[in-house]
Amino acid sequence: MPTDAWLSPVASASSCRLRGPLKYSARSSAERSSRRSTVVLGLGLATLIPDDGVTAVKVADVGGVRLAGFLVDAGPAESPALVEIGPPGSAADHSADPTSVQDVFIRIGGAGPGRADHGLVVNSDDVLIDHTWIWRADHGDGVGWETDRADHGLAVNGDDVPAAGLFVEHFNKYDVQWYGERGRTIFFQNEKAYDAPNQAAVQNGSTRGYAAYRVAGSVDVHEAWGVGSYCNHNVDPTIRQDHGFQTPVKPGIRFHHALVVSLGGNGQYDHVINDTGAPTSGTCTIPSVVVSYP
Repeated sequence: MPTDAWLSPVASASSCRLRGPLKYSARSSAERSSRRSTVVLGLGLATLIPDDGVTAVKVADVGGVRLAGFLVDAGPAESPALVEIGPPGSAADHSADPTSVQDVFIRIGGAGPGRADHGLVVNSDDVLIDHTWIWRADHGDGVGWETDRADHGLAVNGDDVPAAGLFVEHFNKYDVQWYGERGRTIFFQNEKAYDAPNQAAVQNGSTRGYAAYRVAGSVDVHEAWGVGSYCNHNVDPTIRQDHGFQTPVKPGIRFHHALVVSLGGNGQYDHVINDTGAPTSGTCTIPSVVVSYP
């Protein structure tokens, strides 16, 4: 398996092609791009696997970086994140030359035991997220509620971040958390982790279940279109979620066409977003829909 000894020289160049279907093992962050407009392109869905709990891909708070066409698999030692765009506290304006994450896939478990606290963390402003699938594996090798533990899927701390075709699934706690201002999501798909052993395992204080998509209380402006979450709690079908989506109620925050659905009655939602929307019920797999919120 190629290692970061091979990756280091190409990662410092202005372009880096990762050729698949090879797997690349990283003992330090495989991509620490501090060069503006760096392109990291996977060919044949190359796979990066962090060793020793490192973050596989790190990008500095610079503009114009292009990440595309590769998979990051978690390693057995827990990583704080598998991909990080910008360090914490990033604040530079990249609106004229944004960094993009396109056709990038992030997986915890499935190919073997893996652990990470977060899949993708976006700290920089103006980052474009386009067709990204971030998931904790629900089948395959190294799968189990604690075996491939990963509490959080996507955390967006940067401002002015749009996401289109966002797929985030099966995390032990929140799948998406949005802290940045003026975030926008067009099409979000989610399935809650169906291997939760019981209600206590997903209890969030007095709230039953962790929302699939949470907008932080500090956010004033956010908008999402076409967002859905479904549950298939086949280990314990009695599990209930208070809601699929959680957001502060403010004039600048809008959701359009949000839905939740129980697959065959394996678990249920009480509401779609906050305390709005009819509960799911029965085994008929009929969605509960909120056309506009608030």
